[in-house]
Amino acid sequence: MTKPKGMSTASATALVAASMIGAGVYTTSGFSLADLGSPWWVLLAWLIGGVIATCGALCYGALAERFTESGGEYLFLSRGVHPAAGMTAGWVSLLAGFTGAVAFAATTFEEYARDVQWALVNTLPPGSVAMGLVLIASVIHSFGLRGGTMFQNLVVLAKFTLIALFLLIAAWTVTSWDGLTSTPSSAPQVDERSTWEFALTFANALTWISLSYSGFNAAVYLASEVREPKTSVPRAMFWATVGVTILYLMLNAVFVLAPRADEVAGQPTVATLAAAAVGRQLGFEGGASLVGGVIRIAILCGLATSVSALVQTGPRVFSKMAQDGVLPRWIADSREDSGEDLPHCPIRAIWIQAFMSLVVIYSTNLRQQLDVLGLTLSVCAAFCGSLVFFLRRGPRPIKVRWYPIVPLIYVGGTMVIAVLTAIREPAQAAVAAGTLLIGVVVYCVGQALRRPDP
Repeated sequence: MTKPKGMSTASATALVAASMIGAGVYTTSGFSLADLGSPWWVLLAWLIGGVIATCGALCYGALAERFTESGGEYLFLSRGVHPAAGMTAGWVSLLAGFTGAVAFAATTFEEYARDVQWALVNTLPPGSVAMGLVLIASVIHSFGLRGGTMFQNLVVLAKFTLIALFLLIAAWTVTSWDGLTSTPSSAPQVDERSTWEFALTFANALTWISLSYSGFNAAVYLASEVREPKTSVPRAMFWATVGVTILYLMLNAVFVLAPRADEVAGQPTVATLAAAAVGRQLGFEGGASLVGGVIRIAILCGLATSVSALVQTGPRVFSKMAQDGVLPRWIADSREDSGEDLPHCPIRAIWIQAFMSLVVIYSTNLRQQLDVLGLTLSVCAAFCGSLVFFLRRGPRPIKVRWYPIVPLIYVGGTMVIAVLTAIREPAQAAVAAGTLLIGVVVYCVGQALRRPDP
């Protein structure tokens, strides 16, 4: 019997999980703890983020049942609203959703790789490790869907095995966690701030956390390369998002409760600091090194798969845009996958994205990437999710489970967080607005210069 072509549901689920579990979960809780002042507020933020992301997965799943091609937000908004809206979403994907996210994950990979104190790594110039990871992932995925997917599935399996081992060790020491009784001395307590000030701070933390959940829609970017996409893509997104939400809550409970709060507040390497605290509580010499080694390898595997997943999915969007003529058509040029009846391997788009990611890595730092990415992606995702309200009628209506509660939670929650964050961080809001505006301008210029087909 001939083996079905394309990515299976299990591989699509692994792709979504790999896209989600990346840089954000290992960095944001330290910043959030410093701002919010209590580990319980941090965990509540992660729970709210998970609920919003799960509702988003249901909304995107309904859209994927209607639009079964690759392309994600670009495809949904181009077909459902107007090509200009699609171009804006595609531009956001180009700059923030993939290029910026690849740079963010790769930069975090380097932060943790240098924290391991490997002699070879620490002798390299700043940014070189992150750039090397991007180049390796680009080379792997240039050989086609099958090889890249096999590599990714193996590393995802290793990542989850190590995370499970870390959580089991942490559960063994739960009765002696230092963070259960401490608070970060540098952070103002909630009752020292007005309700409005705290709401703005909480929304900003949720913006960072939403970046960790943003990969819940990864399967829609290469839907046409998934077997039976009408059913497989929605299932992959929903179950991966639910599973990752549970995993995030368990991981962050360890990150903010196992060590002393003032030890991890404001620190980008919160995961390794928490692992060291868990290791010390095991009660034997070398425990901190043992647990720290486990979580470091898990983190590096997770970040590597995050970069890999983004390198695999992003170019499919750019290639689709090129096929539609909103980007130069030569970007859509491809090499057929050897032995597979699949649309294409977008080699040129892969390397364009790689080059842009290298530029971002070279020119920005981790905190700057985190602030800009979360707000920009939130606005675009909410706009896309709102389509389920407008496409419920007609010959092919879109139906979402538990309508209208689910889309209201996703769209409303995402927009409230974005607005509050924009009020607190007007500079980042200006960057996000500029990114969206440039997308519209690029579309208008492209239409003006576009030659009519003969």
